[in-house]
Amino acid sequence: MPSTCCVINCNSRSHNRSGVKVKNGKSFYRFPAWKNNNTSHVSEVTKRRRMAWIAAVRRPKITFDNTPPHMMVCSKHFHKGKPAYEMLECDPDWAPSLYLGHTEVKATNTDRFKRFRRRATRSQQQQHPSLGTDNTGPEAEVDNAAPLYPEMEGQETQPLPSAPDNAGREEDMETETSGDDGAPIGNADEQQNCTMCGLRLKEIIRLQEENRKLKGELSKKALDEKFLKDNDSKVKFYTGLPSFSLLMGVLMQIIPSLPKSETKERKLSHFQMLLLTLMRLRLDLPVEHVAHLFDISRQTASNLFIETINVLHAHLSPLVYWPKRHCIQASMPHQYVEMFGNRVTVIIDCFELFIERAQNLRAKAQTYSNYKSRHTMKYLIGITPQGTISFISKGWGGRASDKQITENCGFLQKLSPGDLVLADRGFDIKESVALVGATLKIPAFTRGHSQLNAKDVEETRKLAHVRIHVERVIGCMRSKFNILNDTIRMGFVVPCEGEDKTLLDKIVVVCCALTNMCPSVVVKPSC
Repeated sequence: MPSTCCVINCNSRSHNRSGVKVKNGKSFYRFPAWKNNNTSHVSEVTKRRRMAWIAAVRRPKITFDNTPPHMMVCSKHFHKGKPAYEMLECDPDWAPSLYLGHTEVKATNTDRFKRFRRRATRSQQQQHPSLGTDNTGPEAEVDNAAPLYPEMEGQETQPLPSAPDNAGREEDMETETSGDDGAPIGNADEQQNCTMCGLRLKEIIRLQEENRKLKGELSKKALDEKFLKDNDSKVKFYTGLPSFSLLMGVLMQIIPSLPKSETKERKLSHFQMLLLTLMRLRLDLPVEHVAHLFDISRQTASNLFIETINVLHAHLSPLVYWPKRHCIQASMPHQYVEMFGNRVTVIIDCFELFIERAQNLRAKAQTYSNYKSRHTMKYLIGITPQGTISFISKGWGGRASDKQITENCGFLQKLSPGDLVLADRGFDIKESVALVGATLKIPAFTRGHSQLNAKDVEETRKLAHVRIHVERVIGCMRSKFNILNDTIRMGFVVPCEGEDKTLLDKIVVVCCALTNMCPSVVVKPSC
């Protein structure tokens, strides 16, 4: 696109009327922009420069807020043929000043700028005597002086056109005298500029130090690795795991399967994805609160929680496993051996989680628990004598009985001939257990008698003494992960797409696996 100079009475053009580029050696420059998004100092300087250009051109159609892109200033109106660096406000080419077509703006003079550079060079030589000792003389000082700004390198001084009349000569003249030490003394304006530069430098240093401190304080509040590192008490409070090293071990295990981070939709690291999920399990935080903590949207927080639960379920579900009999017998606590020999394989019980009331009448009837008088999901859990969770069933409606769940959840297929199962009175599954060659041990019934005989009382006492451990494990898991104590949303009990498990089933399995990573609540008596 052809460029033309907008200065009054200047006919410089980049192309002739036929559209052919003219080789006249002239360049064209747009009006400088106001960098109002930068620091306050840069914003002020660029604002003054833009106003100076507009005032120099004196075109009615050119205002501070409106500078048409086709209106430019050619190199004819600058001493060096191009504008100076925007921050070098004392340079004569900071704004156009030559051949402006009016006398309202005085033409600048380069002599004053040369004197300014000589004084700057002398000041540097006084502070660093090793600089500039080879050449002497005023002209050599100007030639050897390092450029005040990197952008000024390579600019050659062109012949200076004479300014019209003697306008501004007195303002540009400067009296140079020598003090007691022989150093030149500048005028009041330049001394004031040096003082302002020093004050600005101190302010920059202060702001940099303040910025460094604020970054340090912000890093302490960020929910990342540094937030939990070397502080196991924080790890235990926010995640339920006993140590930071164990948390990092879980992270290393699941990283290959986690979704990619640092995208437009999610800006969390893999560590933060895991921490977000564990914090929801541990503290039962609302999705909105978690979204605010990690500075993401509510939908992103919800999606990340579901995705991470799926990954944790896939990687940690093998931790809830049924051990071999010889493994159980090798580490069986003595209290079991003394009471029941070494045949005890599992202790079972059921626990219920509160859920929202379903809209469907059939689902509403299946989930209502007469025992809890609320709508619930029921799970069968089994632990080893050592206190490790070895079995967890899928969720059943609260209306299902303990017997129905045990016979249909796959638990009986885990038993081997000779195994001994300890349970509560509600587990009337003696015949079902006997079909696989195992034995069921439950508290005795009175069977119409007013009280139990002495033998039954003793056996019931022994059984209750060890069966309490399964309730302790359930209580430990629910205290570690408070999400299991709240009313579960109905969306969590709907089967996942393409699967026969619900999200709540996966959450329960993940909580069981994480509980197995923690120290057992079953206290082993010393030998």
